[in-house]
Amino acid sequence: MMRLSDFDALTFDCYGTLIDWESGITAALRPLTARLSPALSRDAVLQAHARHEAAQQLQTPAKPYREVLAVVYRRLAEEWGLAVSWAECVAYGSSIPDWPAFADSAEALGYLKQHYKLVILSNVDQESFAASNARLGVAFDAVYTAEEIGAYKPADRNFEYMLRNIATLGVDRAKILHTAESLFHDHGPANRHGLASCWIWRRHDQDGFGATMDPGTQPRFDFRFTSLGAMAEAHRAEMAASGSA
Repeated sequence: MMRLSDFDALTFDCYGTLIDWESGITAALRPLTARLSPALSRDAVLQAHARHEAAQQLQTPAKPYREVLAVVYRRLAEEWGLAVSWAECVAYGSSIPDWPAFADSAEALGYLKQHYKLVILSNVDQESFAASNARLGVAFDAVYTAEEIGAYKPADRNFEYMLRNIATLGVDRAKILHTAESLFHDHGPANRHGLASCWIWRRHDQDGFGATMDPGTQPRFDFRFTSLGAMAEAHRAEMAASGSA
């Protein structure tokens, strides 16, 4: 039976898994969504955002994430029949540092850091991630961003890059547990690359996929928890049961 303690490294998605991007997106879009009549539900806004974001990332894979978000803002305004200035679009793209961490992220990461190498594989640019990293309060062993890779997940290129580079840290593929919320961006490609994965199901009490696209076919995953804190507690329980706590 597979155990959390079988692995040497956790490779993390950041936004949606460690950073509460849906709350951040919703708050930063308020200058736009407040003008809608009738108003759209939170999930309807997030789903529209997911659609435009995925399309833009596919069309311009080398564009930094904050610039992708600026275009997404403009596309949303066009879809909803609202006029916006480019300055408003750029302001939205610059909102990533304001997106909050989930309440359990920093403490759980601090615990997990004692037992694993921690690696980020994220659809973000370095500048924006640096601000998010400050909220997470942990030093990651490696950070691989879409900006340096030149592609956005779920592209295979991102996972190939991560696997090639994590090997330099002395981590074997079989000892990696890819840990993420998004079935579309992360678990699907993790399956394709033969990686074990852990689903942090942040939206367990909500319908739909929110700010991520519907993956279509449900990917396989090896572990599932409703928070990173719950994952850390499960690891702690494993260690106690084995006398290693």
